[in-house]
Amino acid sequence: MPHAPLPFHAIVPAECFWLGLRCAQLPDADGQPGRPALVGVHFLDAPRAYVTAPAACADLAAESARQLKAWLADPRVRFDLPLAPRGTPFQHRVWATIAAIPRGDTRTYGAVASELHSAARAVGQACGANPLPIIVPCHRVIAANGGLGGFARAEGGFLLDVKRWLLQHEHQG
Repeated sequence: MPHAPLPFHAIVPAECFWLGLRCAQLPDADGQPGRPALVGVHFLDAPRAYVTAPAACADLAAESARQLKAWLADPRVRFDLPLAPRGTPFQHRVWATIAAIPRGDTRTYGAVASELHSAARAVGQACGANPLPIIVPCHRVIAANGGLGGFARAEGGFLLDVKRWLLQHEHQG
């Protein structure tokens, strides 16, 4: 059965793709409604409709779109958004390591794995599971041979074109 399209709360156009943004108001430690957070950034090959964000998330959806548009215009822009990526403890360690890679630099899957005392394949899987690409810049992780490697669990096509564009965009900025 095909998956239903995700409900995006904002769509951001880029040069050769669109970004679908998802926000959520997650419960705090006591189970009460917490502050809203960005939970997903998705690469789209065509624009899609979006739904109005729940009232608690509307301002964050708009601010997330504003900051991503600013980054698309100038990759030196830094993000300041509440994030709530869902993942395993290992994935969170990988994402934190990736987030520390400076703009314009790259690291190999193996180098990230070495830093985390892990395996390159496990790092690649964590990169593929990253729900907040661009903000957590998994595009900065490349293959040992200098090739692109994968991107968002893809090994070719549209998503590798996006990775190539993101790396070029950061090098120009």
